Amino acid sequence: MSLHVIVGAGATGSATARLLAAAGERVRLVSRRGGGPEHELIERVAADATDTARLVELARGAAVVFNCAMPPYDRWPAEFPPLGAAVLAAAERVGADYVMLGNTYGYGPVEGPVTEGLPMAPSSTKGAVRARMWEEALAAHDAGRVRVTEVRASDYLGAGALSPFTLMVGAQVLAGSPASYPGDLDAPHSWTYTGDAARTLVAAAGSERSWGRAWHVPSTSESPVRELAAQLAAAAAAPGPRLIRMTREELERVGRTDSVMAEFPEMLYLYDRPSILDAAATARALGITPSPLGEVLAEMAADHEAGPGR
Repeated sequence: MSLHVIVGAGATGSATARLLAAAGERVRLVSRRGGGPEHELIERVAADATDTARLVELARGAAVVFNCAMPPYDRWPAEFPPLGAAVLAAAERVGADYVMLGNTYGYGPVEGPVTEGLPMAPSSTKGAVRARMWEEALAAHDAGRVRVTEVRASDYLGAGALSPFTLMVGAQVLAGSPASYPGDLDAPHSWTYTGDAARTLVAAAGSERSWGRAWHVPSTSESPVRELAAQLAAAAAAPGPRLIRMTREELERVGRTDSVMAEFPEMLYLYDRPSILDAAATARALGITPSPLGEVLAEMAADHEAGPGR
């Protein structure tokens, strides 16, 4: 029984903790509030993830440290770099392997499917943050100080998942309300199930082929938003979706009074054209295949039906 330390108790961090615990592994789940799933093998700890000394204490004896934490979306430039540096330093000091949960922002705009071999070429502030975190971790790996890998996801689906779709469309569709989306409603788009991201993290941590490179999570769907919304409505027996495309001007106007929405305009290149994540290498090397979309949408519908007091 090995100890695995997971920093971040959001949807993917919690799913990773449950997977490891179900396999009989000890898990120490670290988050600011000390939340996460209840299980006899999961120890939930409240701590500041930017406190390197505290993380070193919590990670001592761990075989793997997973970084699944994410600061508030509107505070990435200030808060993400010190968080990433602290978790990397903790893994290095205790001699643990380091597995990062990342996304596609560092690639910048790409024509055609996005593969792991593409260079970091961010066009956004948030993309530059993610690219810098990966490059610093990879430098530590190349110097022989710690083994590092990153698992990169597209926009999330699943119970508790946070993405433009779940925030701007999914919740409204499940409530039977109109929805506005700042992107092409008919452009193919890769969607990541949080459970598949967790399975990829665990598989990457357990493979000798993982280190020193990134892996993409296989997508549960590549449906355009309009089609995905209709599929979600059907899964929940909700009325047919009423969708409109939000213009950039409308998005920017909303952003004047909403600091999180103010962060979306620079990322519109992901949503105003096809955005497809190629995960063939992950399927071949790590044996991960995506969960059926119907099961993911049923989970989201059941989570909505259960309500906030579940």
